[in-house]
Amino acid sequence: MGLYAMLQVIWWLLLGVLLIGLAVMVGMDMGVGAILRIVGRTDLERRVALNIIGPHWDGNQVWFILGGGAIFAAFPLIYATAFSGFYVVMLLLLWTMIVRPLGFEYRSKIASPAWRTVWDWSLFVSGAIPMIIFGAAIGNLFHGVPFHFQWNLTSVYTGSFLNLLNPFAILTGLLSLSLSVMMGALTVMNGADGDLYRRARTVAQAGAAAAFALFAIGGFWVRAIPGYSVVGGPGPGVPQTPLQQTVTLAPGAWQSNFGMHPVLWVLPLAGFVGMLGAFLAGRAGRSHLGWWLGAVAWAGVIATAGAALFPFMLPSSSDPSMSLTLWNSSSSQLTLSWMLAMAIIFVPLILWYTSWAFWIMRGKVSADHVARDEHAY
Repeated sequence: MGLYAMLQVIWWLLLGVLLIGLAVMVGMDMGVGAILRIVGRTDLERRVALNIIGPHWDGNQVWFILGGGAIFAAFPLIYATAFSGFYVVMLLLLWTMIVRPLGFEYRSKIASPAWRTVWDWSLFVSGAIPMIIFGAAIGNLFHGVPFHFQWNLTSVYTGSFLNLLNPFAILTGLLSLSLSVMMGALTVMNGADGDLYRRARTVAQAGAAAAFALFAIGGFWVRAIPGYSVVGGPGPGVPQTPLQQTVTLAPGAWQSNFGMHPVLWVLPLAGFVGMLGAFLAGRAGRSHLGWWLGAVAWAGVIATAGAALFPFMLPSSSDPSMSLTLWNSSSSQLTLSWMLAMAIIFVPLILWYTSWAFWIMRGKVSADHVARDEHAY
């Protein structure tokens, strides 16, 4: 494998790491918003739940920036194609991400039940919808996205918003939401006690059980979805573009990588083990262990999808031969090299300060302290 191909694979792996970081850290915060009115029966309990993630939720948004930046710089053709076609989805995601910070900052500023109820529901919507979109986006890759390229590599999107709401994408969206709910509930358990803790424990078990069932159903379902396979393309050293390859659809093709490399079966196994472990840990009251097992579950799910799709990154349902793969959508060798140097510096730095922040702010959040502190959420 040449240096350029090695850099392409490294950035494919790094993108997976960033997506896992986004799912775990941002999904945890989104999950708390999605279950806020379920675990919190009183206004004070809901304030406690919000203040558990209060020191971290805005810092965790860096994973959104990292993920978007990595796609923009390392895989610009994917960034341009996806963003030029998914206007409605992107705007929906943007609106929810605008409303969410307002919910945190404005909710407790006025002691009006109606005011706070409105913001509670805004936090629910802005927590649930992004996670459903995240999962549905991955699910849509298995069916392919309706786009094709013109002669000058200008992408043409031929689908609609409703095309993205196919049954398999809805299932993967619900899987993503279930994992987010599980992580959010385990996070509330880490920082709460009393009735709030007990309700969160019940929700964590429900989220883990739902995720386990949905992941299993999705595994069987994907076997019936025709997969993509590259059967022809430019030779080594020839510029790779989506206009110079031949891709066919074949039954069971999404399992071909697992057949050629049986070691990959450890990835879905990790997903199932993480979900089952999070369920049992939550049931036993060991929420910190459950949180880490939940992170393993997220990693297993995303890695399973990546391994099945490889080398495809944005398959085309309009013209399979115009699908975007790792090999034909990457930036130049120089760009990938400079980005890797920056990633080696900044990704460990982000992991360090995130860990430091959680360590400093560890422990339970007291309802009395929240009630007394005029600056609390």
